[in-house]
Amino acid sequence: LGLAFGVLGGTVLAVLSGLSRIGEALFDGPIQIKRSIPTLALIPLFIAWFGIGEQMKIVTIALISLVPIYVHTHNGLRSIDGRYAELAETIGIGRGEFVRHVVLPGALPGFLLGMRFAVTSSLLGLVVVEQYNAVSGIGHMITLAEQYGQTDIIVVGLVIYGIFGYLADTAVRATGRKVLAWRRTLED
Repeated sequence: LGLAFGVLGGTVLAVLSGLSRIGEALFDGPIQIKRSIPTLALIPLFIAWFGIGEQMKIVTIALISLVPIYVHTHNGLRSIDGRYAELAETIGIGRGEFVRHVVLPGALPGFLLGMRFAVTSSLLGLVVVEQYNAVSGIGHMITLAEQYGQTDIIVVGLVIYGIFGYLADTAVRATGRKVLAWRRTLED
């Protein structure tokens, strides 16, 4: 849920900021400031505000995943070749159609790269937030194993997280290959 909120929020803010000077003036600065503050350092503040329940975990993971989605999608939007805009103007394509058919597909590689970072970062956040007053989960299992000196269980937990991260990254990469199949035909 935190990853979904982070992806949605990062995408919306990147589109608003990437397609509008006003949006960039409003959103880019605060997000760059947030980017310089490690989200995991905010956990004590989130615990004070939200308690130790699921809400704190969702907010933490959402903020962790929002930044890479925003940065890479924004960069993808801003790096669209200006010649496409000139071409669209020459053939009479309106702004909405240009954004829908040229700009957003052109920013998709940046979004997918941000998605790769967001997925693995959210798993990192999950490890940390599961160690705060959790009663279940792999992070809780690792914390208990640490208390009892069971390094083998700690290693198993880390391997499970590594496998989850690899599978999630593989899924995003496979989705990217499928969604960006049109790029291969352009490169041929």
